[in-house]
Amino acid sequence: MYHYAVAHDLHFYETSKGFKKAAHAGDFVRLSGNSDYRLSEVSFPWVKPATRTFVRRLASEYHNTCGKPMVVTSAMRPETWQPPNSAEESVHPTGIAVDLRKPHGRCLRWLRHVLLSLEKTGVIEATEEHHPPHFHVAVYSVPYRHYVRRITHHDDVVVASGDKQQYEIRPGDSLWGIARRYGTSVQQLEALNNLDSSRIRAGQTIMVPATDVSGDQ
Repeated sequence: MYHYAVAHDLHFYETSKGFKKAAHAGDFVRLSGNSDYRLSEVSFPWVKPATRTFVRRLASEYHNTCGKPMVVTSAMRPETWQPPNSAEESVHPTGIAVDLRKPHGRCLRWLRHVLLSLEKTGVIEATEEHHPPHFHVAVYSVPYRHYVRRITHHDDVVVASGDKQQYEIRPGDSLWGIARRYGTSVQQLEALNNLDSSRIRAGQTIMVPATDVSGDQ
């Protein structure tokens, strides 16, 4: 994480004053929370744009899988605001890192799997911490933007390959399950239906690709 930040000339902000000036200039974007994730005791809810994209995308899948919002416990943190137990080479002062509250059970297994899979692609680096229990994730902005462009382009092709049809949400449905059934992604369904989040309700009607890839009728 630290070597990536240095190699890409990321600035390590020492004070909140310097960071706020950079945020005002547009170097950072705010984590505001939504129905898929919330912030807990985050003093500086600002990050690099790619990091916010990562949080939003992960939170959407997290909510669908776990049935509750993901919790972000730390974001941008100037060097003078570092806690006593922080690493000397922390990248929080650069705005590329976030801390995520550690869940339990099935949700924990899912989150470990997703973070490990993304780490293997070279777009993030994640560390599971124990005091307090959380996941520290650094998002490598340039590789992550390229990764999102690739999968978004693939999603566009999937939806554009056929006509669309209406689908009425049933009790127990999730946007993730519907996306899997129709061979697309949560993000594409959100874009297709102008949804602000992945939350859906029984009786709601949305547009989906015409082909049901699950074979169900």
